[in-house]
Amino acid sequence: MILQLQNIDPQRIAAIDSNGVQLAYADIALLSQHISTNIPNRALCFLLVENNIGGIAWTMSMLESQQLVPLILNVKTEDTLYQQLLDTYQPSYICTPSYITLKGEVIDSQFGYQLCKVSDNHCVLHPELSHLLPTSGSTGSPKLVRHKYENIEAAGLNISTFFELKETDRPLMVLPLYYTMGLSMVFSHLRVGATILITGLSMTDINFWKFFKEQQATSFTGVPYSFQILNLMRFFRMDLPHLELLTQGGGKMPTDLNIKFAEYCRDKGKRWIATYGQSECTARMAYLPAKWALDKVGSIGIAVPNGELSLIDTNGNLILTPHTEGEMCYRGKNVTMGYAREQKDLANGDERNGYIRTGDLAYFDEDGCYYIVGRMGRFLKLFGMRVGLDECEQIVQTECGIECACVGTDEKMIVYITNTDKQGEVKDTLVQKTHIVATSFEIRTILEIPKNEAGKKLYSKLSFT
Repeated sequence: MILQLQNIDPQRIAAIDSNGVQLAYADIALLSQHISTNIPNRALCFLLVENNIGGIAWTMSMLESQQLVPLILNVKTEDTLYQQLLDTYQPSYICTPSYITLKGEVIDSQFGYQLCKVSDNHCVLHPELSHLLPTSGSTGSPKLVRHKYENIEAAGLNISTFFELKETDRPLMVLPLYYTMGLSMVFSHLRVGATILITGLSMTDINFWKFFKEQQATSFTGVPYSFQILNLMRFFRMDLPHLELLTQGGGKMPTDLNIKFAEYCRDKGKRWIATYGQSECTARMAYLPAKWALDKVGSIGIAVPNGELSLIDTNGNLILTPHTEGEMCYRGKNVTMGYAREQKDLANGDERNGYIRTGDLAYFDEDGCYYIVGRMGRFLKLFGMRVGLDECEQIVQTECGIECACVGTDEKMIVYITNTDKQGEVKDTLVQKTHIVATSFEIRTILEIPKNEAGKKLYSKLSFT
């Protein structure tokens, strides 16, 4: 059994959703056995999930059975992309919430979901292939990340170790199941026998907070956008005696907001742990220990247990000197097998062998803590000067107090903001900080910065010219 679930009391509650439905550890084992009995050949399944008990039950049972390999998708996946995925990968089975009408033979129906056989197609699946996830920002693309069973085990062990998870934990899960960080929450907490509190409710919904408090949530994991919402609410005034841990991932957090939550946790006797990861590494690759939450604000910290971070220069040489920028690399058993772009790729073996170049530019300090400074591909060369787009976004955020999205070509940087009154200030600030002439910057106002459900900016939705 994966994640050593055989060691957990089968009568323990694995998850509770905001509809009041419960899932025992025994239920996962029984559904897994049911899948193994009823599915004659190892096959590809599109699993369209919501944040509820059925989503966890079917995800974990497919992984446990090793008979169905799920592509885990948002039940609200955009129609064009979904059809493109269907045409490209041609699954044998589709599993969805029961209210969705599907063409095909219903094989099973449990926990509010239905499993349908939709094709006799039996594509070749690598024996180690456990599940598939869309790549971050892959709207309009059938490119998938190929995970293996060892990745699940490694993620469960690594994350439960550095968060010091225990069976009495009751994490509140608002991150989507189809999102790598949300899925890693499931792996790490089930490994220790904890009870996941999962909900699809909006954080501004009064029922969300009723669920939070009545179920005595002990931890909350979010992306920067999640904490921006909390900051706009009365979170800091709430009485949450059972809350022990706040964790953040999914991209860089604004410094002032990071400090605010770190100070709150310090003052209230809770832990604030920022993390860093990629879907290509089964979510978490680094974390900033709570003891450094304020002293090293903005750092992604150190490698997760059993993992290793390093930097290389443009020639591929290892960087050993603090405060020297280079491309960050990672080595560990949670590194995935590679990508799939078409059905035949599902038969491919491990193309990474536990090592990946992340594409992030970073440096480390004297304590070995890493700091991300930008993406390898997120640069322009304006008037012969290399300018980091991520760095410019941070400048605008810090100096002008507003969010923006920077894109462009080597001819001009285009900065998208949502406040027309700030156009002049933003341009003047960038000119002052980069020492590049004003004609290199064009400031455009839009209603909102496009983002995915995890709060990451969708640069592909913006014009670069």
